[in-house]
Amino acid sequence: MTVPGIDRPRLVQWMGRNVPDAGEPLSVSLISGGRSNLTYLIEARERRLVLRRPPLGHVLPTAHDMRREWRVISALAPTPVPVPEPVAFCPDEDVIGAPFYLMGYVDGTAVRTREQLGDPEPAPERTRRLSERLAEVLAAIHAVDYREVGLGDFGRPEGYMARQLDRWCQQWERSKTADLPEYDRLVDRLRRRLPAESAAGSGTLVHGDYRLDNTLIRLGDLEIMAVVDWEMSTLGDPLADLGLTLTYWHDRGDEERARIPVAGDVTVAPGFMNAAEFAGHYTKASGRDISDLGFYVAFGNFKLAVIVEGIHARYRQGKTVGEGFDGIGSAVPTLISRAHRMLDQA
Repeated sequence: MTVPGIDRPRLVQWMGRNVPDAGEPLSVSLISGGRSNLTYLIEARERRLVLRRPPLGHVLPTAHDMRREWRVISALAPTPVPVPEPVAFCPDEDVIGAPFYLMGYVDGTAVRTREQLGDPEPAPERTRRLSERLAEVLAAIHAVDYREVGLGDFGRPEGYMARQLDRWCQQWERSKTADLPEYDRLVDRLRRRLPAESAAGSGTLVHGDYRLDNTLIRLGDLEIMAVVDWEMSTLGDPLADLGLTLTYWHDRGDEERARIPVAGDVTVAPGFMNAAEFAGHYTKASGRDISDLGFYVAFGNFKLAVIVEGIHARYRQGKTVGEGFDGIGSAVPTLISRAHRMLDQA
């Protein structure tokens, strides 16, 4: 059976040389794909492994960096931050057509919808505890001594937000499918509102795309088993992570957010904290000042708009793997509008 993005014979040969203890790969199947990097389950004779590779076609410069993901999960493996076991990295594009890495299989679920929580749904106190844990794990990421774990050269915290704005503007220009005047106005407002440089040494490791469905949840007790999808990680401003997490958050009663097809509706289940409560719990766990959070949530909406536009561009080119992308482009102007409202309120 042909699996998109995988050259099975070459992968089998490579694993035989580089991961001999796993045994012969018996099957390879796509777990998820299309919106970002592709993820596959490898059922080998001795163990289960997971393979990550970039998406097919339209890969933007600096995006979908497999070496970056590999390096950060390797550095975090001995820390309190839960990550999958790093197994092997392959920089050779001749094997399956792109760099990739293997990690240990984690018995957990990327929860995006209420239905995935089970029937009947967990008790509200359990889902509340899950949302608390999500905030605590984010605080743990930001508490890592990145120099001590070998990530001292992983990025430049100074000027991070200005560089992020420039980077995502460049990504927009490479991906955009239409001109949107409100996008241009938003970029101007964000540039004028960039926060002052933080004190020297205050930067942290940032995930870059932190949300519930970028963690793997053990459904039995709703414990976070691993944080995954580290492709956008770097050193920078931790509040950028918090702002993006809240961009993905769906509060009960927010019908506009319900029409944005990313991250699902799980956080509207009874017991989940709302966005304000989540931010408060993060503050309690991290001790950080979040008084300028409105800017960071606005920036999160801007960043997500650019990401969604890139997904929309790949869909129009027929380069996505999976379903549910036909209407995703309509979310872009909505996200831009929400960013403007956050700046108005801030």
